[in-house]
Amino acid sequence: MIYLDNAATTFPKPDCVYRAVSECLRCFGANPGRAGHRLSAKAAERVYETREEIAAFFGGSPERTAFTLNCTHAINFALKGVLQKGDHVIISSLEHNAVLRPLEAMKEAGVITFDVARVVPQNEKATLENVRALLRPETRLLFVTHVSNVFGTVLPVEQLASFARSRGLLFGLDAAQSAGVFDISMEKLPVDLLCLPGHKGLFGPMGTGALLLSDRVSPRPLIEGGTGSFSLQHRQPDVLPDALESGTLNLPGICGLGAGLSFVRRVGTKAILQHETQLMRLLREDLSVIPGVERFGEAPETLLSFRIAGQPAEQTGSLLDRMGVAVRAGYHCAALAHTSFETTDTGTVRVSPSLFNTKNQIKNLSFSVNQIAMGKVL
Repeated sequence: MIYLDNAATTFPKPDCVYRAVSECLRCFGANPGRAGHRLSAKAAERVYETREEIAAFFGGSPERTAFTLNCTHAINFALKGVLQKGDHVIISSLEHNAVLRPLEAMKEAGVITFDVARVVPQNEKATLENVRALLRPETRLLFVTHVSNVFGTVLPVEQLASFARSRGLLFGLDAAQSAGVFDISMEKLPVDLLCLPGHKGLFGPMGTGALLLSDRVSPRPLIEGGTGSFSLQHRQPDVLPDALESGTLNLPGICGLGAGLSFVRRVGTKAILQHETQLMRLLREDLSVIPGVERFGEAPETLLSFRIAGQPAEQTGSLLDRMGVAVRAGYHCAALAHTSFETTDTGTVRVSPSLFNTKNQIKNLSFSVNQIAMGKVL
């Protein structure tokens, strides 16, 4: 099977990730920070080492880096933990449901209001003007995706972050498709709420993620419970990251995430992005000469969506699966993005490579799409 669904989760993982998870489970799989014995201490040490590595990689602070179950979990902590009654939020027209749905729930509950700014691909000025036009006195947060998970569109996050800071807004970034592929610095952008998945571009296991915070914001906890600290207090501690990490952490996952991050650091995000961009350029060229194939997005760097005329995307995806190619077909949990590109009638087929994919695999995919478009595969 040729796996090209890395925007959902990278597979396979580097061997160092498998070894790190196995070592944890076999050698020091105790509850981190919950006891005084050496195994617990070893586990806690490994958690903190990974916390430090994540903070350093993204220009944050270890004390303001909280582990989460995934990027969606981090986004919910960010939005529901920061926003207050009467706040107004601006998001982009390419947001994942992980951003849209929490805000919609808070809006329906009468807590906040939000508006959607239309992203104009390859026109940073127009996109910024669309954001500016939605500003209100009560606007508190600008929250956007870095890279569209459907169309690969890269938002002008540097300009958006600077604009937010100049207007006294908080700036949140969904880095689900960019962490580990694009260079991200909380200080340089600047970002107040950085939401990361561990299982995508950082090559960690599923069930891992992180929320990195600037010193301008401290979200309220969404979950209270044991933190291994301040145990005689009845109330949840307010010190970070303890306040956001109730219950037992995913120690094997965190160990695997640390190994995946080390792998990314060794290879370099520049090399990873270059490899993925080359594969996407090759795919765009191949698809451009196949009759009936419609491509979406403006020369995306890390993923590409397409559809075949007269065929629902999920049918195309099913046929590709039969031919030994794994892609993601449908609506990709991104209603806003599909509405923006007018693809709600059929959905799209998304191709998302990673460092472990090859040009030959892309050629195999192109051949398979051609066969389907010509009606030779039913």
